[in-house]
Amino acid sequence: MRNFVKAFGLALSIASPFAIAAPVDINTASAEQIAAALNGVGPSKAAAIVAYRDQFGPFTSVDQLAEVSGIGPATVDKNRDQIQLEAVAPQ
Repeated sequence: MRNFVKAFGLALSIASPFAIAAPVDINTASAEQIAAALNGVGPSKAAAIVAYRDQFGPFTSVDQLAEVSGIGPATVDKNRDQIQLEAVAPQ
């Protein structure tokens, strides 16, 4: 019974809707960090974000993330508060 209570408490803390992930800077984060921080973004979509960034340069707006294959406006909207952009120096 004691192990059940511990396991139940752990499950609640992991699945808690109040557990908030730290925001992620999509211009500097690794694919693993992006996948861990954004809802609906797994390893393959996170890798696509990094590949897009490598090909086209840093993101200049959060909405630009929707240009990545597999990432749509709905995904951007539900993660908007979790996405940060490092200040990008003009080139």
